Amino acid sequence: MAKVEDAIWTTEGSRKRSAVQGMFAEIAPTYDLLNSILSLSLHHRWRRFAVSTLKLQPGDQALDVCCGTGDFMKPLRTAVGPKGLVVGMDFCEPMLVRAQDKVHEALSLADACCLPVGSSQFEGVTVGWGIRNVPDFDLAHQELFRILKPGGHFVSLDMAVPVNPLVKRVSNFVTNMLIPKLGSLFGKTAAYTYLPKSTQKFWTREQLAASMERAGFTDIMYKDLLLGNVCVHYARKPGARQA
Repeated sequence: MAKVEDAIWTTEGSRKRSAVQGMFAEIAPTYDLLNSILSLSLHHRWRRFAVSTLKLQPGDQALDVCCGTGDFMKPLRTAVGPKGLVVGMDFCEPMLVRAQDKVHEALSLADACCLPVGSSQFEGVTVGWGIRNVPDFDLAHQELFRILKPGGHFVSLDMAVPVNPLVKRVSNFVTNMLIPKLGSLFGKTAAYTYLPKSTQKFWTREQLAASMERAGFTDIMYKDLLLGNVCVHYARKPGARQA
């Protein structure tokens, strides 16, 4: 297997897609455990907040793109109620297999940059820690805009670089030193070295907001979480919701 620094964060396009897909397939069995450790078990709370920005109503249809092991599905189901539709899509089959063990929603193998969905299908779309991993951020935002109904909402949770200099220094130490060591305890050093590297190369809050605006979104806002180590972006597709 190629070194992760050669295979992921220095790659672009289809090479990045393939490398990231392989990495997530490798870490799928331990993904939930390490995700809870690294987020201090706060990611469920963050997901609930993210879903609240979608302003979903009972009976709505919601899609979680880059759904991983399905942790967005429960708050989405709560929001749309028993008569609503919740769908999860991810490009890594082993992650979907893990999701099937946790949720009872529709799951599908799909790429965020080319979704097998007709235009204007969903009232709400979520992405959790996914945009950072796609090969084309602009294209992904365009696809998410396309599949939303007019008046629908989109929200994205992802890693971010803290603005505060002191917090940034501490964060760099934790992510560059401690996270890879934690990953090594599970035999996943390369994959958990990717986390800080990909975060450092990720677009800024303002760049992501600009990409969403280019895709057509309006009312774009973002909010820092965990002292700026995580950021949630949320926006709306112009138009009025149909009754």
